[in-house]
Amino acid sequence: MRDVGFASSALLLFLVLAPAPAGAQEAAAEPYKAVAVKVPPLLNDPSLDAFRKQVAAVAQRKDRAALARMVVAKGFFWEREDGGGADKRKSGVDNLATALDLDAANSAGWDALGKAVSEPHVAQDPQKKGVACAPPAPDLDGKEFEALVEATKTNPGEWAFPFVSGVEVRSEPKPDAPVVEKLGLVLIRVTIDESPLHAVEGTTSEWLRVITAAGKVGYVSATAIGELVGDQICYLKEAGGWKIAGLVGGGDQPQQ
Repeated sequence: MRDVGFASSALLLFLVLAPAPAGAQEAAAEPYKAVAVKVPPLLNDPSLDAFRKQVAAVAQRKDRAALARMVVAKGFFWEREDGGGADKRKSGVDNLATALDLDAANSAGWDALGKAVSEPHVAQDPQKKGVACAPPAPDLDGKEFEALVEATKTNPGEWAFPFVSGVEVRSEPKPDAPVVEKLGLVLIRVTIDESPLHAVEGTTSEWLRVITAAGKVGYVSATAIGELVGDQICYLKEAGGWKIAGLVGGGDQPQQ
């Protein structure tokens, strides 16, 4: 898991272990204190976009040999939730295969890789020079977030953040519906069960029902906001082009 700004270890444990909200879709539309987030500037690099599409095509074909050429040969990192990491004795692609279970009989690991590289929001990792990760990890004040969760009697999984300022909140889950508010770089409450990135019941997965800090209810594009804490795939630009450099998250795959 990636550290959430200034959050303490206790808060991070709280984020992981807190139970999923029950009946979150019936949440009352009440105002709450706005908690600011800092999101690294999004990376706009057509060469990285092209590389991600190439990896997605390789994942669809389950082409292990081609994937090997797309992963760093040395220095691959895997920051796991259980405290483990990449096996330095293995190549980058072997570590990636272990992390995603690419050698399993089913295609779940390859599907997960294809989904990961399809994440369009990428930003430089402030902790690793030259490395860019998707989706970006926001900074926020952990104590303020903990106070917000307690004051609203919510679960941490109900909270997300906009990748950029100005995200439009619409009255209905339609692109031409009236705009009820535009979001700043603050936490936003998503009123759905279990995960802030699941579809709203009765709508398509393209829209999420939210409650703004002002207490307004509306819908935002699912691609415009991100999970507060989640897994990341990271890239590094070498002389020969972009490569997959590592993963942040996971941890359920055993080291061999």
